[in-house]
Amino acid sequence: MQIILLEKVVNLGNLGDIVKVKDGYARNFLIPNKKARRATKDAIAEFEVRRVELEKAAAEKLAAAQAEGEKLNGLTVQIGQKAGVDGRLFGSVTNADIAEALGKQGFAVEKAQVRLPEGPLKMVGDHPVQVSLHTDVLVDITVSVLGEHA
Repeated sequence: MQIILLEKVVNLGNLGDIVKVKDGYARNFLIPNKKARRATKDAIAEFEVRRVELEKAAAEKLAAAQAEGEKLNGLTVQIGQKAGVDGRLFGSVTNADIAEALGKQGFAVEKAQVRLPEGPLKMVGDHPVQVSLHTDVLVDITVSVLGEHA
């Protein structure tokens, strides 16, 4: 399906690009999330009229994400979990736990924005974690997992 992107999408293209994607990806994700529209002649003409407005909105989103990233960069978040004597957790610290801890500190971060490349954290200690606030803004934070003995 041919679509026109209404914002930058990772591994796909920038605002205004006309790209071909699988039908399901367009119907189930891009179009419902207002990231794209079908690339019909009418939609392309309407996009060209609204291009400046959309580019301005995208620039504002990026600036807001960069400002939030400045505050978040280098932050250390402490999370307590029950752990055994050897330092292994009786569960794990997931991206939802990290997003919740950041929310308590005043940062509006969704769990999908927290990147855990090696999966959930299962050991006590400090772990580097990345938070993707925008497609162009990736911030490094430290999650300090504290063991609470059962």
